[in-house]
Amino acid sequence: MLNKRTTEVYALGQHISMSAHKARRVIDQIRGRSYEETLMILELMPYRACYPIFKLVYSAAANASSNMGSNEANLVISKAEVNKGTIMKRLKHRARGRSFAIQKPTCHITIVMKDISLDEYIDTDSITWSQKKKKDTTMSYYDMYSNGGTWDKK
Repeated sequence: MLNKRTTEVYALGQHISMSAHKARRVIDQIRGRSYEETLMILELMPYRACYPIFKLVYSAAANASSNMGSNEANLVISKAEVNKGTIMKRLKHRARGRSFAIQKPTCHITIVMKDISLDEYIDTDSITWSQKKKKDTTMSYYDMYSNGGTWDKK
């Protein structure tokens, strides 16, 4: 029998103070690229969103090397997404006792990296009974979009 092995790790950055539209402009450039190529692209792009995304890509690679023991040369960004976060509402004081509302948007960035050198499926028939009893304690990424997407309708 074949079981699916987790070959993906992720890094999640929440409440990053920039709009999701500006972060998506950078994320669209790095999706599907290798780890080293991504780092070069992020260092040379002139956008402010590159620095937090660079930190997340670096963190996801560190998670892959510590959790799975994978080499950085075999890592590929399999999924990268940006979602809108909460909006911080502030007031700017104006003349004659008036005020002006300022909205400071935030976003949540998820970077999922996959090791292409590992096989996704392992043969469980060749595993002995003592190996089956051991509980696997590695963290795995839960894909919330695999069930078809149940969305709230207002």
